[in-house]
Order: sequence, then structure tokens, then C-alpha cells
Amino acid sequence: MSPKNLNASNKTHKFLLNQLKDKQTSKIYQKFEKNLKLEEDFIVAVSGGPDSLALCFLSKIFSIKKHLKVKYLHVDHKLRNNSTKEAKFVKLLLKKLSTNLEILTWIGKKPKSNIQSIARDKRYALMINMAKKLKINNILLGHHKDDLIENFFIRILRGSGLNGMVSFDQKTNLQNINLIRPLLKFSKQNLEYITKKFFKNYVEDPSNKNDDFKRVKVRNFIKHLELEGLDNDKFYLTIKNLRFANESIKYFVEKNLKDNSTISYINKFVILNKNFFLQPEEVVFRSLTEVLKGVGKKYYPVRGKKIDKLIYRIKNDNSFITTLGNCVIKKVNSTVIVSKEH
Repeated sequence: MSPKNLNASNKTHKFLLNQLKDKQTSKIYQKFEKNLKLEEDFIVAVSGGPDSLALCFLSKIFSIKKHLKVKYLHVDHKLRNNSTKEAKFVKLLLKKLSTNLEILTWIGKKPKSNIQSIARDKRYALMINMAKKLKINNILLGHHKDDLIENFFIRILRGSGLNGMVSFDQKTNLQNINLIRPLLKFSKQNLEYITKKFFKNYVEDPSNKNDDFKRVKVRNFIKHLELEGLDNDKFYLTIKNLRFANESIKYFVEKNLKDNSTISYINKFVILNKNFFLQPEEVVFRSLTEVLKGVGKKYYPVRGKKIDKLIYRIKNDNSFITTLGNCVIKKVNSTVIVSKEH
């Protein structure tokens, strides 16, 4: 780095660190630093909303203090006419951090149904692909406490089990890339404070006001519950307690996968023996879900009803071959073979 660029970088760092002189900003950052136990370079997923911009600000200061490199990525889904204009606006906003936002574009046919779910999968795929190119193993996501509660109710409406209802983990792994959510203990109010104070502006996603989307309906429902006395902090504590119970079940799932499945790295398939399906129902359900997710290379698991139907066939049919979740499932006598669909 040239002396001129080094001097400019030092000025930016000093300017950003000076923002911590504000008591509330400093308090929020200290909590963020305590939650984010990371000693490696990382990527930040940027939507342009108040949550992700707050994450940009907090993570930039974190990178300065920890002497880490950080890259910022935004996905232009091309689902709205002004999406490219919004992407350029977000890029301009991040200039306040003296950093360059890289815009990834979703090229291809767009869905007419299940739009948000498909767009989310495509977003993760684009970012993970870039992470591998950059040889960076960590992506920070802007999910916060309010998202955790919304997800809980959405999963109830879908008939999810315990694992689904508490599925937002601080850290998950997809295709050997860590997806990290350092804001899960932060309220949206805290994050909006940071964004309004530092950036002054942000992108408003019109889909957040569209009642055609289930997430928006749930969000409005939660607002009504809050008016009736719902305490978000107590609700978060309930989710935390449920998560402890969930961890106990995970232990037996991992044991089942270890004891009763064999991975063929040469031919790239998984063999499940008879004992795999003799465990408690929830353990079998989760174990098979993990196998399909891993072999099929999908971030989100196959819907529960389809897993239940598959387990029923495995327990009742002597032999069959079917497909599910980008996988081919073949049963021969008491053995089940799962391979990736081509």
C-alpha cells in the first residue's frame, strides 16, 4: 500500500473508531464483539436494509480491531425493475466505510411462485461460490432476534418439529462455508439506531409490506401480539430453553449417523443400514434429513411431510427407487443407498 493510501486508510479507521464515543453505539458494539468469536477473514452479506447495514458498520470496526480482512457482497436478484438501481445505492452507502461493495447478479429465469424461498437459495449459492473463489470460509448474515421469533411462528404454521422451530443457529455450515449470525441477540431497534446514526439512509424492500408473503403476515401477527402484551425477551428465553432440549436430540442424531451410516467417498453415496431406522422416530427423521441435505447439497432441508412419506416407504417396502431433495434413494432388502441426482 502506498503512503498516500495508507494515510487515507488510517484516517478512515480513526473516523470509524471515533463513532464508539457515542455511549449507545459503544454498548452495542461491545456486545457484538463479545458474540462474534472470529479470528479469520470474513464476508458480510449486505441487503441494504437497516439490519445488514448495521452489520456492515459493526463488522468493519471489528475487522479494524482484529486486523482482519472483510469483503462485502450484495445480490441483485433482478426480481424488481429498480433492483439494480438499489444495488448501486447500497454500494454508494458503503463508501462511508471506505469499502467496496461487490454486486453479484442472479442471471436466469425467475420463479412465479415460492419466490422468496428460491431467491434465498440462489442468494446463498452465489455468495458461497464467491467465498470459495476468495478462499474465505466465513459469511456473516444479518438475522436478528426479531427474525428468530418470526421464524418460530412460520415453522409452527408449517407443522415443523422442535428442530425447525429453533433452527436459527449462531453458526451453521454449508458446503464447508461457515454461515454466522452474530446479531441473534440484538433487537431490530438496536440495529436501526446504528444505521440511522451512521448511514442516515437505507433501502426499503417493498416485499416487506406485501401481505401475499407469509413472513409479512406473521410479522403483522407478532405486532398484534405485542400490543396484547407479548414480551419478546421472555419469548426469546423460551426459544433458548427449547434449544437446550434440541441439543440433546442432536447428540443421538449424530450418534446414529456415525454408527449406522457409511459414506462412500469414491462413488459419492451414503449407505444406511437397518439399525439406522430402528432409532426413536425423531432421531430417524432428523438423521435422514441430514443425509438428504448433505448429499443433495441443499441449505434448507426437504419438507417434513415428504421425509415422513419416505420413511414410511423405507419401513414398509422391500425395494424401490425414488428421488427427493436432489437425491436418488434406493432400497435393496434392508439397505438404503442415497446418491446425488444428476
